[in-house]
Amino acid sequence: MRFFSDNAAAVCPQVLQALGDANRLDTAYDGDQWSARLDDAFSNLFETPVRALWVSTGTAANCLGLAALCPPHGAILCHEFAHIEQDEAGAPGFFTHGAKLTLLPGAGAKIDPDAVEEACGRVRADVHQVQPAALSITNATEYGLSYRPAEVAALGAVARRHGLAFHMDGARFANAIAFTGSDPADVTWRAGVDVLSFGFVKNGGMNAEALIFFDPARAEVVPRLRKRAGHLQSKGRYLAAQLLAMLENGLWLDNARAANAAATALAEAAGHDRLVHPVEANELFVRMTADEAAAIRAQGFDFYDWAPGEVRLVTSWDQDMAAVGRLADAIRAL
Repeated sequence: MRFFSDNAAAVCPQVLQALGDANRLDTAYDGDQWSARLDDAFSNLFETPVRALWVSTGTAANCLGLAALCPPHGAILCHEFAHIEQDEAGAPGFFTHGAKLTLLPGAGAKIDPDAVEEACGRVRADVHQVQPAALSITNATEYGLSYRPAEVAALGAVARRHGLAFHMDGARFANAIAFTGSDPADVTWRAGVDVLSFGFVKNGGMNAEALIFFDPARAEVVPRLRKRAGHLQSKGRYLAAQLLAMLENGLWLDNARAANAAATALAEAAGHDRLVHPVEANELFVRMTADEAAAIRAQGFDFYDWAPGEVRLVTSWDQDMAAVGRLADAIRAL
């Protein structure tokens, strides 16, 4: 009964079927019929022409996107707990050939527009300081909070005012959309987002993520960057097939709703006093003493110790709801 990470979840059956269907001779790299359909499929979802590229990891999606937006001598504004800062081993600097991350505060790992204003305002416009070039936010955030369209639009307005490109790390984008009920377009390009790293692996995919450019012209350099970085797979049809299968009939959203529903059930059991943050996706941060956590683990549940007196629980698209019920009962009994 594992609640460690949605990265460890199974691949959903529709994706496995799509891999089987793609398991035949076709053109190599990204010249295949499945890769050729990605632009139209994602353009339909976002209600605007986009350029969509497959990559195999979320780190690659984030950093290839940022490399297209930020020069080596620029700065990327992000939250101090952002994945690109905390969990990507310096990959943004590697892919951009030296861009700096400027870290911003914010409750629940959300960035406030005033923090962006302040960060831009304290940089002198001379050659001695790194000039801000891009803003990156995470939706849902590292603490499981989901941005509403108005919140993204407020950040988008600040970004435009300061000439910043706007990137969204959507490793759990599907969970955020499932929670808010927002139109995907309203929380991305209509709110000023230029590039989205659209996560699928955490949501039932196997090894495919999507990198979406809402201004296709910005994507022109990315195929070369992807090749140079070692992320141009020779059998790209298998990645493209996964993405198309997840988009078909709204599977990406159904899977996210299932994961969110499991998290909601656990949140109700934990109650307001135990929850460190509101539960707005499929992650919970729960106050537990070391003895309480040990008592839960003794019943067969696995999860991360996140901070002193705090654990993290993550639910997945295929979470066993019977196990969710048992964990909920165990938490109530503490």
